[in-house]
Amino acid sequence: MRIVACSLEPCIHNAGIFNFLNIAERLGYETIFLGTSLSVDELFLKIEEYKPDIVGVSFRLTPEVAKNIFSRLKEDIKNRNLSVKFILGTTPSVAKVAEEFKIFDAIFTGGESPIEVVAYLKGEGVIHKLSFPQTLLERIRVNSPYPILRHHFGLPNLEDTIEGVREIAEAKVLDVISIGPDQNAQESFFRPEEMKDELTGAGGVPIRSKEDLERIYSVSRTGNFPLLRCYSGTRDIIKWAEMLQETIKNAWAAIPLCWYSVLDKRSDRTLVEAIKENQSAMRWHAERGIPVEVNEAHHWGLRDAPDVITVTSAFLAAYNAKAMGVRHYIAQLMLNTPPSTSGKADLGKMLAILELINSLEDENFTIYRQIRTGLASLSSDMLIAKGQLASSIQLGLILSPHIVHVVGFSEGDHAANPNDVIESCKIAQGVIRNFSLGFPNLLADEEVLARKEHLVKEAKLLISVIKSLGTKDSDPLIDPNVIAKAIKIGLLDAPHLKGNPYACGRIKTRMINGGCEAINDNGIPISEEERIEGIIKYAKVYSSLQ
Repeated sequence: MRIVACSLEPCIHNAGIFNFLNIAERLGYETIFLGTSLSVDELFLKIEEYKPDIVGVSFRLTPEVAKNIFSRLKEDIKNRNLSVKFILGTTPSVAKVAEEFKIFDAIFTGGESPIEVVAYLKGEGVIHKLSFPQTLLERIRVNSPYPILRHHFGLPNLEDTIEGVREIAEAKVLDVISIGPDQNAQESFFRPEEMKDELTGAGGVPIRSKEDLERIYSVSRTGNFPLLRCYSGTRDIIKWAEMLQETIKNAWAAIPLCWYSVLDKRSDRTLVEAIKENQSAMRWHAERGIPVEVNEAHHWGLRDAPDVITVTSAFLAAYNAKAMGVRHYIAQLMLNTPPSTSGKADLGKMLAILELINSLEDENFTIYRQIRTGLASLSSDMLIAKGQLASSIQLGLILSPHIVHVVGFSEGDHAANPNDVIESCKIAQGVIRNFSLGFPNLLADEEVLARKEHLVKEAKLLISVIKSLGTKDSDPLIDPNVIAKAIKIGLLDAPHLKGNPYACGRIKTRMINGGCEAINDNGIPISEEERIEGIIKYAKVYSSLQ
């Protein structure tokens, strides 16, 4: 397929043309730029010469002048009996004039989302008649080579949330709205007698009935018809899963491996109980072909665990998902965690995670990369936070994500309202558009690669030691008792777990050269081998005192 494009005399604006041709070229088109400010006669000579499938023209001057040019263009198309498709890049005011002539297969005014532009070039239909895919995998496919956008949303008031979902959908700025229920709903939706009045609206929207979710879904059927998904409960997870599929057609499930338990005190499930139930939930979704995200690694990183434990927990998450039969796995890569992590250390850590989990990929297990800005990394100063959001997304795009989980720039000050969500997504769109024009290959940076190799080596050692806690009768990496023991004795540990009777909490960490490292009592970084030897020594001494 061949596309030729130019600006029409007397217009000299070509920026939109080059951006459009760049997108088309990445999609496999042969593209030819014909020049600036061509007359209609010159354009038709070029059409005869190149015999294109699509002719793109740009005109961004006044509607009055455009009317004369489009009239001439229509007459010549008719006289020459051309069947080639013409498309137009212009301003909204000129677009109104252009529509009257009915000669353009598509008209772009610069406000279109990448999914609309890419869909047109893929032959998915004229942009104003575009049917937006209603499954995650199809949405990713149609939007490629751009990532799809996801954003969290949930206000302390149900009616405000419902109206906000409608507003966000109509803005057509993102592909997936993640509904965030309040803590009461997450923990006690199916046990309303246990809800605490003082926690109503804490952390999200107070969903109290199946009908609440149905209303949210109903108002989202507008704009670009975004997919919906919702956080899982912190207990009764399968009941939650069943309800979410019935009401909002949950785009994918996000389930931890060890958390939403006594470990983070978001439920009273013991570690073994939580792991078993979380694994059952993974299996439930797998049996129904629903994609699964095991949001485990960032829970450790948010609690200042060393990077090697974050990497190891990411591998354990993917390993368990695959063992439970998950075919489509969403790998969440939370950047800027801890907040003072450097860009190079961050990339090294994410590459280490990807190298380990990619080793699990086969014809029955496909990994989709999802990047996001660190929850705790955004300033309470909104202008600074906007810069941090843009910088974080740009760094993450180096990892070629399928999904960008946009974190509202306002999160350092308040939960995102509809305007915050829309603005944050537009910031992300701007970064994606600029990044798509070309960016230096930081994945070849020697420091990044050295960090990756170091973390892979250390994580493999830790994984092998966790395996040794099990028996030959079962796979230790999916054994709830083995995983719980690894946490209890400190193989998996974080400073924030100090004092938790179900964890170890003895580890100390410090940011060194942009990465989070385990340190000894003197503040000196230690290798994973040294750390593990210390754990074994402590365990022996502790046992002898019992």
